[in-house]
Amino acid sequence: QVQLRESGGGLVQGGDSLRLSCLASGRTFNSYHMGWFRQAPGKGREFVAAITWNGKADYYADSVKGRFTISRDNIKNRVYLQMNSLKPDDTAIYYCAAEPFGTDIVVAITTGGFDFWGQGTQVTVSS
Repeated sequence: QVQLRESGGGLVQGGDSLRLSCLASGRTFNSYHMGWFRQAPGKGREFVAAITWNGKADYYADSVKGRFTISRDNIKNRVYLQMNSLKPDDTAIYYCAAEPFGTDIVVAITTGGFDFWGQGTQVTVSS
């Protein structure tokens, strides 16, 4: 089991940058694929980015490709989401998620089937 806690959200202007961080509890962080999802007001949860347990592959939603970068530090038990050139459409609650590495990460991304979730951090981008 892993517990996740996001931080780094806030209110920014369009074009600004933010870096979200997710701290995972436990000593087996490097056995989980990690992902970021978001949910905007009145909308369903959507995939943003994910990274494999070993950091060797990453995946992005088309809407954030080229602007957002996911990374992880398996020593610090953290996963990050660097968000550049933010737009008002990026306004949402951002959630960190973890899935044991035995699962195909593409399946987990497609189905949203990550086993563990954080409480979320609010990101608001003004125009």
